[in-house]
Amino acid sequence: MSPGGAETGRKVLVCDDEMQILRGLKLILREAGFEPLPAATATEALDIASLKVPDAAIVDLVLPDGDGVDVCRSIRSWSEMPLIVLSAVGDEDRKVAALEAGADDYVTKPFSPRELIARLEAVLRRRPGGSADPRIEVNGLSIDLSAHTVSRDGGEIHLTPIEYDLLRQLILNRGRLMTHRTLLTEVWGPGYADDTQVLRTHIANLRRKIETPHRRFIRTDTGVGYRFSA
Repeated sequence: MSPGGAETGRKVLVCDDEMQILRGLKLILREAGFEPLPAATATEALDIASLKVPDAAIVDLVLPDGDGVDVCRSIRSWSEMPLIVLSAVGDEDRKVAALEAGADDYVTKPFSPRELIARLEAVLRRRPGGSADPRIEVNGLSIDLSAHTVSRDGGEIHLTPIEYDLLRQLILNRGRLMTHRTLLTEVWGPGYADDTQVLRTHIANLRRKIETPHRRFIRTDTGVGYRFSA
């Protein structure tokens, strides 16, 4: 076990064409107990992803021979490995595109090593396929997936069908950033994919019912989406 608490041996593909950043990423990952698999181009990243089958990937959005969005889309077409994209401040549209192409999260440059490792550990904890447990409990909030009921500290919370479906999507993907478009499509359907005001209204109503001043469950990533991060 490394000082950072990570299990040794977990392989992480890291792709960035800036050599200084790539060296920094390798060092951060090694110190946290991971085995970095470096790549400087989209082609190299895809080759490593298919040949060495990493446990996760960290990919820059801007690459010399392609786009980090395309790398995410390609990997996601055959693998469920967790994907984190690196982006510059102001790349909001690109972040959303990467998340919709299958990325699990994004980290904005410049980033702290602690933040990057925390995000990596979070996406690694999340496994594909949701939860086999019909009841999920987080910090006093309980959702029974088979009975479609929600309670907090033993007291039932009455949600509308839309509010329940929103909470279900968020809690099954807890820790993962869900874009506005993804939530709208999953809960309302493709015809509502761009209706972010509807989503904001229902998220506000859901927060009023499940949260308290000292317990916050739903985090807003401004302009991008929401995550269940209790």
